Amino acid sequence: MLWQEGSMIVEARTPTRIDLSGGTLDLYPLYLFAGGGITNNAAIDLWSEVRIETRADSQVRLKSVDTGQELAACCVAELPVDRELGFVARVVKFYAPRTGVDVITNNRPPHGSGLGASSALLIALSGALDRLNGTGMDPALFVEYGANLEAQAIEIPTGKQDYLAALYGGVNAFHFDVRGWEREQLIRDEEKLRAFEERIVLTFTGETHFSGTSNWNMLKRYIDNAPGSRENMGRIKQVAQEMREALLAFDLGRFGELLAREWESRKRLADGVTTPAIDRMVEAAASAGAAASKICGAGGGGCMITFVEPGRRKAVEAALEGAGATLMPFRIAREGLTVKEV
Repeated sequence: MLWQEGSMIVEARTPTRIDLSGGTLDLYPLYLFAGGGITNNAAIDLWSEVRIETRADSQVRLKSVDTGQELAACCVAELPVDRELGFVARVVKFYAPRTGVDVITNNRPPHGSGLGASSALLIALSGALDRLNGTGMDPALFVEYGANLEAQAIEIPTGKQDYLAALYGGVNAFHFDVRGWEREQLIRDEEKLRAFEERIVLTFTGETHFSGTSNWNMLKRYIDNAPGSRENMGRIKQVAQEMREALLAFDLGRFGELLAREWESRKRLADGVTTPAIDRMVEAAASAGAAASKICGAGGGGCMITFVEPGRRKAVEAALEGAGATLMPFRIAREGLTVKEV
């Protein structure tokens, strides 16, 4: 990336997230059909990062550190959105910087992790471009615009919990209804945050997934009133409501019970949510002292969270590795989107 005298450099980063319960209920218009939705998640410090530097000419150059892909155009208007890095190009075109730019992105989680990394990157990119343009937008608009841009890109309805976790950080319940969405912070105390993250093991199953397809299948089954679909979604909503209460009371025993119930209900939503390999990992963790396990995101692969009983973390980690999972150390991110000029 060339340095130009007088250029402006902006860096931004956002956390990704582990979803705890109520995933899919953040999906428009499903939460309207269900009489309102609630999704609980925790932002984690596997960051999505963006660096933007203005150029002396009109060229736009995009580079992804984690994938090695690059894309270039003579100007913002000519950026193609139907190639690799097309999603990044779509966001850059929407915010339309007035100068040429070099954009470098980096997602720390593995591809297909189910941790909402692409959505987190979009929030980081939106924040950086807003600072570059000097527009001072309400950051909540990054969520609305981001969901719409993603829907355009994948041509499937999208949820909002990934954007919201990236924007705010922390452990939250997000409520969705006709009025839009609302954030409720569930754990504020630092000692409780440390105790909570100590009980959660995050692993990568080695199987990637595409959440858009899984979400679409769940939405379609609900609309078609497929046998059991609405009942299962109702159970997921009930579990999410009860988990919110458990986390507010910091009742971790109850939390573990509800996480297990969430996974059992989620597996019934659509084919492919779990796999034989995932089932083996869940069973191995349980035999070593795990209270519950659950795949992150819409299922089918990606990362898995396992809630361990006190004193059983090392045994559970060893069992998961023995079953083919890869450990992914993390901490709960205490902050969301950060943007700075350098």
